[in-house]
Amino acid sequence: MGKSTVRIPLDYYRILGLPIQATADQLKQAHRDRTLQLPRREYSEAAIAARCQLLDEAYSVLSKPEQRQSYDAGFLATAYEPELSQPELAQNGTISDPDTRSPSIEIQEKQLIGALLILQELGEYELVLKLGRPYLSSGNANLKDGRFGDPRIVLSDIVLTVALSCLELGREQWQQGQYENAAEALETGQELLLREGLFTSVRGEIQSDLYKLRPYRILELLALPDEDSIERQNGLRLLQDMLRERGGIDGASNDQSGLSIDDFLRFIQQLRGYLTAEEQQTLFEEEARRPSAVATYLAVYALMARGFAEQQPALIRRAKAMLMRLGSRQDVHLEQAVCALLLGQTEEASRALELSQEYEPLVFIREHSQGAPDLLPGLCLYAERWLQDEVFPHFRDLSKQRVSLKDYFANEQVQEYLEELPAGSDSAEWAAQRHWNRRSVAAQTIAAAQPSAISASNGRPVRSAQVYETTGDPSSRTTTATLAAGAVAANVVAMPNAERIANLSPEGSLQTPENGQGRSSSDRQRGNLDNGHRVPDADDLPPRRGSGQTAKVKRRRGLPLPLLLLGIFAVGAVGFLLLRSLKFLTSRSTDDQLLVQLDQPVIDIPSQTATNPLSGEMNQATAQRVLEFWLDAKKDAMGQSHTIEKLTQVLAEPKLAEWRKNADDAKRENWYKRYEHTVKVDTVEVSPTDATQATASAAIAETTQYYEGEQLADTKTENLQVRYSLVLQDNQWRIKDWQVL
Repeated sequence: MGKSTVRIPLDYYRILGLPIQATADQLKQAHRDRTLQLPRREYSEAAIAARCQLLDEAYSVLSKPEQRQSYDAGFLATAYEPELSQPELAQNGTISDPDTRSPSIEIQEKQLIGALLILQELGEYELVLKLGRPYLSSGNANLKDGRFGDPRIVLSDIVLTVALSCLELGREQWQQGQYENAAEALETGQELLLREGLFTSVRGEIQSDLYKLRPYRILELLALPDEDSIERQNGLRLLQDMLRERGGIDGASNDQSGLSIDDFLRFIQQLRGYLTAEEQQTLFEEEARRPSAVATYLAVYALMARGFAEQQPALIRRAKAMLMRLGSRQDVHLEQAVCALLLGQTEEASRALELSQEYEPLVFIREHSQGAPDLLPGLCLYAERWLQDEVFPHFRDLSKQRVSLKDYFANEQVQEYLEELPAGSDSAEWAAQRHWNRRSVAAQTIAAAQPSAISASNGRPVRSAQVYETTGDPSSRTTTATLAAGAVAANVVAMPNAERIANLSPEGSLQTPENGQGRSSSDRQRGNLDNGHRVPDADDLPPRRGSGQTAKVKRRRGLPLPLLLLGIFAVGAVGFLLLRSLKFLTSRSTDDQLLVQLDQPVIDIPSQTATNPLSGEMNQATAQRVLEFWLDAKKDAMGQSHTIEKLTQVLAEPKLAEWRKNADDAKRENWYKRYEHTVKVDTVEVSPTDATQATASAAIAETTQYYEGEQLADTKTENLQVRYSLVLQDNQWRIKDWQVL
């Protein structure tokens, strides 16, 4: 049968969760608390009994002064001996300590599962995996001889302990931002449970965490360097799985990640910066076939970016075709104008600008086309800056690339492709867009008297200046072309489109032909147009993200969210979804923070003591959980429902009685408060003489709304530094007092 005992890497103080300085009263209280704190219900009675035996044995030795003195001597000698020989390795299932200097004790073989259970409760997850794996079905240790108890029951308990350790290790690594390591730990536990066919409820917990972890894994994998192609492809695969389960970018199906539609749109916005133009094109073109208006718009961005950067106008032509489909429902005429410009289709570009109702970009384009026969100078400047500031930054391979219209049109392959394009335009689509635009114009005209009204067509606020020259047929609108001089206009228009647009590139000069000859850029100061207007410098551009400068020239931005929310009642579900999506996917405002971040999980991650967030060894993480629990309890107690159940779980006297009274008074006097909190624990100190006492200092940001009846009476925001006094009662940390510093 072999030896009847095994040596485990535990000591009696750790079993009871106490330091060596613990008093007799603390020993007694800890033994009582640990005995009453039962493990998960899935454990067998044999495992629970083995755990209790170890708790009793530890208390029995440490509660007797002579035995404790003898034990302490050996304990300290082991802890401080500079070099020790390797402990004797027990045969046939004996457990050895991986750290030869760590204290250890001998236990009965049938107490093995109790020891593993205690190690798991202490957070020694990796040690549990190392010690427990040999006893699994795939291991080499033998349980069949019955030395450790009923083989079937013992195997079940070991499987449960190892699986729970995988679960908690994954959560721990998740909190630390090690997302792939966390997934590996969770998947290890899940595979074990699947192989053994045990504990479907635990397997469900693990699967739930894997679903919620998936967005962070995707971001972590896609952010890897290009040479880590296999890992990045795995990230794309995970993303495609999420899209399939959600029913697309704007789908309403549940992928179990905890992300709402809005959250997922922000998530897509964030991950775009980790994808190349080619990767985005492949991904979003496929998604656009669902069909999906959001994916179509993103595919357009990818096609335009890649087509321009790689000088492949065929891709831009595909983008233009996709915009035609969107144009019957949404104002995307500026994008259409840019596409037409890049394809050398100047008449179509002008036609798209006539249909556009984007006020600020049109003002910009008109201002920088004064004196020209058409709007091409301003459109060239707008297109170049839009590509540089709004399009390229969303692609990992283009974010630092310089945009140059001149270089694009100078490419021979681009010129050859543009020359072969058919002269005809998509007349049916343009007719449909004119019809759509007329309806939009009518709605704006009616709403013009009310600046805060919402346009039924696009969800934007209607300003009186925005409806300039919009009455009647759009084709009759006045353009800056009527200001052009006849001779100059004839000469300019006579030039080939590609050459003309190239000469309008903001990086060079506007070379207006005179007497059949183009004027050299050296004939005038660089940066000044022949029409008397200066090409804006970089300082004239709107400030980039994070800049505090005031924008001198406003470029096109995404749609304001409040307007989108109101617009749903006018444009219907499809239009609303597209508008909201365009807001999330084109806005670069710092006010619209993405909800999915690598360093800030969007969903709550269960702590390693998920069943009891107030228990565990007192450290910064435990203190954070206790204070967050208290602030939630405060919300419930002083809120409209005046629920005090959580107060009894987190507060000790005298604070418990005080806050019970506060809640009762508020309920009786018919007032309540709504709180918004953020808390960050700065320091934690456990009493060196009493391990059940601790203090924690934390920074609290609190916003309070005070209601009398149903009326808001006052609002207050405070930033506080608070020192909390905590006490361990019934194996739970509670707050007994605090002091605002």
